[in-house]
Amino acid sequence: MSRPRIVIVGAGFAGYRTARTLSRLTRHQADITLLNPTDYFLYLPLLPQVAAGILEPRRVSVSLSGTLPHVRLVLGEADGIDLDGHTVHYTGPEGEEGTLPFDRLVLAAGSVNKLLPIPGVAEHAHGFRGLPEALYLRDHVTRQVELAAAADDRAECAARCTFVVVGAGYTGTEVAAHGAMYTDAQVRKHPMRTGMRPRWMLLDVAPRVMPEMDERLSRTAERVLRQRGVDVRMGTSVKEATHDGVVLTDGTTVDTRTLVWCVGVRPDPLVESLGLPMERGRLLVDPHLQVPGRPELFACGDVAAVPDLNQPGQYTPMTAQHAWRHGKVCAQNVAASLGIGERRAYRHRDMGFVVDLGGAKAAANPLGLPMSGPAAGAVTRGYHLAAMPGNRVRVAADWLLDAVLPRQAVQLGLVRSWSVPLESSSPEVARVPGSPKRPGKDAGPAGQRPDGEEAGTQPGGEPAKGRPGGEPAKGRPGDEPARNQPGDEPAKNQPGGGPAKGRPGGEPAKEQPGGEPAKNQPGGEPAGSRSHGGRPKGGQSGSPRASGKPRRAVEAAGPPPARGGSGKPGRAPRASGAGSAGKRPTAPSGPSRSAGPPTDPGPQPPANQPPSGPDIAPGPVRRTDGRAVEGDS
Repeated sequence: MSRPRIVIVGAGFAGYRTARTLSRLTRHQADITLLNPTDYFLYLPLLPQVAAGILEPRRVSVSLSGTLPHVRLVLGEADGIDLDGHTVHYTGPEGEEGTLPFDRLVLAAGSVNKLLPIPGVAEHAHGFRGLPEALYLRDHVTRQVELAAAADDRAECAARCTFVVVGAGYTGTEVAAHGAMYTDAQVRKHPMRTGMRPRWMLLDVAPRVMPEMDERLSRTAERVLRQRGVDVRMGTSVKEATHDGVVLTDGTTVDTRTLVWCVGVRPDPLVESLGLPMERGRLLVDPHLQVPGRPELFACGDVAAVPDLNQPGQYTPMTAQHAWRHGKVCAQNVAASLGIGERRAYRHRDMGFVVDLGGAKAAANPLGLPMSGPAAGAVTRGYHLAAMPGNRVRVAADWLLDAVLPRQAVQLGLVRSWSVPLESSSPEVARVPGSPKRPGKDAGPAGQRPDGEEAGTQPGGEPAKGRPGGEPAKGRPGDEPARNQPGDEPAKNQPGGGPAKGRPGGEPAKEQPGGEPAKNQPGGEPAGSRSHGGRPKGGQSGSPRASGKPRRAVEAAGPPPARGGSGKPGRAPRASGAGSAGKRPTAPSGPSRSAGPPTDPGPQPPANQPPSGPDIAPGPVRRTDGRAVEGDS
């Protein structure tokens, strides 16, 4: 008799704990398969310390194969589930497709960025959900401070030294707190003009910082932020984002090159395609984390609406603490369904919360006891060390080194802005040029690369010709091969023109994904009517990831998008980060802004600045031929 097959989708807090506990409970009596886009478990609470240069990226990423020895790891992203056929369809990191049969399925896909229909946000903001985004933010902030120190223009210097964080929850508060410390330390190494210092802003429509926490902890966090010079504005958010700043809901205009989106998360839209009862985007389960009417299906973590038995009528919130506990109970109940052990309902006891504010400062309420200052800092770091499933010694060593040595403020240049778009439903995986297109995610209008840049631009968004420094596009490291380069066809229409025949995917420009000629962009508009970012004016700006209806219904509705021109039928595309808001308004095509709002002066740099370095502002960069393309944001 064959052993039962258990498939776990997702290796976040819930999925990782489920796999680890099941491996111990079943003791080789079941085949356990873990499907995840990456080969590591990411300890998200310490991600702000990666962006601030305290921890190295590998410290917060725990190897799945190294810590789950009896679990089969499959790299890929689930994009279709056939409950009747008991199979999960997935796409691998190199475009390969496969299916995983199961007898028990655990959905622990986690959450994705929550977008709002605000003009320009998807084009000019970046999220903070994965390692690529943290590494990009670290490089970007470092670069802005260095360029500000060399800027010759007062307004440019002020804009580059202003950093706007939207969302005053756990993540946004920690990003602003650590970011302020990081830039202050960087300015001490690269002094600016008299009276000039970096400026961080924290915005939220809520009445106070971290409204989900105890009010005393909220006041503690806000006091620490203000002591570090963070401009905390409650009851205020972004009304419009442009290439050179943001317009706030109170009418204020803030010139900035940095917009960090930490508004919140929503459940992974994969569960919407199942056609099962939902609760605000989450799959309804019983107290045993089992889907009613589907004995083979379990769900836990952010995708599951788990009844809160301590507060009847409510559901457990989407926090890492609950997801970690969900995983243990889910594993026990899956094992019980196979005749191993007994079922148990999920009940929880609030252990309190901890918020690391950098240095020796923190806000914590372990077991309901409010704490602040160095004592809270010690409790917070102790909690993280105890909660991490690995790398504890390495993390503690990095903390010790950070306490006695100055931080290294250098740009590694490993992740560029186009690699971590805000609308990406897979922030844990950075986009790379030439990567296989996935249905509805990387397929863009003709004349664009899979990563969303125009065909005539270099990675990073600078023009192919006439770059600051005067280097031509040919032979640039990391870019498309020039004429007759090894491994490619002759590039007939290089920078400035349409894509050549030898572009990744192997199709000519007129046969871009979707099967339409280049002159007829998706949405029916000609290529020339696109905005600066290369998006159709009336097109969808998100990257679909789940259709919100069963896969069969999608296939019956019409032919799905092709996968990189391979001709293979697709599956249910995954929903865009815009959620239920529908089409997101696009940003204005030019740098113009609503006239009349009061301008936030920001920090004022004095004169006598050395000549500026290469201009890599997030807005349109002027080319020698008068056109403009999208740059780093």
